[in-house]
Amino acid sequence: MPDAYVELLDATLRHLEDLKAQGVRHLRVSPATLAALSAPVPRRVTAAVPPAMGPATAAPKASPGLLPKSKMPPPSPAVLAPTATVKPLPTPPVVAPAEQGAFAALLDTPPLAATEPPLSPEAKEAAMADLRARAAVCQKCPNLAAARKNVVFGVGNIHSPVLFVGEAPGADEDEQGEPFVGRAGQLLTRIIQTMGFSRETVYIANILKCRPDTPGQTAGNRKPTSDEMQTCLPYLLEQIDLIRPKVLVALGATAVEGLLGKTAGITKLRGQWQTFRGIPTLPTYHPAYLLRNQALSEKRKVWEDMLKVLEKLERPITEKQRNYFLKA
Repeated sequence: MPDAYVELLDATLRHLEDLKAQGVRHLRVSPATLAALSAPVPRRVTAAVPPAMGPATAAPKASPGLLPKSKMPPPSPAVLAPTATVKPLPTPPVVAPAEQGAFAALLDTPPLAATEPPLSPEAKEAAMADLRARAAVCQKCPNLAAARKNVVFGVGNIHSPVLFVGEAPGADEDEQGEPFVGRAGQLLTRIIQTMGFSRETVYIANILKCRPDTPGQTAGNRKPTSDEMQTCLPYLLEQIDLIRPKVLVALGATAVEGLLGKTAGITKLRGQWQTFRGIPTLPTYHPAYLLRNQALSEKRKVWEDMLKVLEKLERPITEKQRNYFLKA
């Protein structure tokens, strides 16, 4: 079994164990995924080897990190039947660490909107409130849980067609418990308003729900680690599946890495449509970048990305909006 496949399986088991420890007893699974999980695991059948050809091949050792035999489900009758024909499944692709994290390949699935009917507004609000409550007491990253003042869950309209995704809370966000409230957040709010929305009519969230701790520092922030992002990402995935936005906007290189597993650099990916769980996803510069580089040309690049978002949403665009940041 390929090492990447084993890593994916181990990551899935760890995530399910974490959910169970938090009191989660039920998960929604699409019919397609359920069918794939129900399929028997193919076993390699080795025919008897004539003495002249040498000894039979030894059975492969069990992969580390999997469930012990005592907890494994019983094999299906089809696997036990000596005359059954076992059709091998396709070999899972090897996932390059530079392109995707071990857990990221599991996320390349369509959102629930593709397989399940949408929840009623009341049910959606109840599910989001339950998710917020679970995130609020999360202890999966002990160092972050010990250092945080607030879990920064997300803010806005859970029925919004667009979801803005940042990287992690900073000091201001940790203090107030709301994403994008510092200087970069104020700029993001102005961008959203210029698009014809308001902060209350879109949804804003982060890859990480806790501020990355900075031991020994009295100020400043740090980039989340890959492990931290992978650990916290399931909360964002549930938010995405509940909101079911038509468009995702990834703000900055870290958000792109956390969502798409791509580290090619925001300069190369900015303005190029990607797909995440079946949803059109547009990477763009983080508002903090525009605070550091206020050149008109850089503001125009971000604004052109926002025009692409409006076009994807089939929103009307005025001539005034099209001409922003073209001249001083």
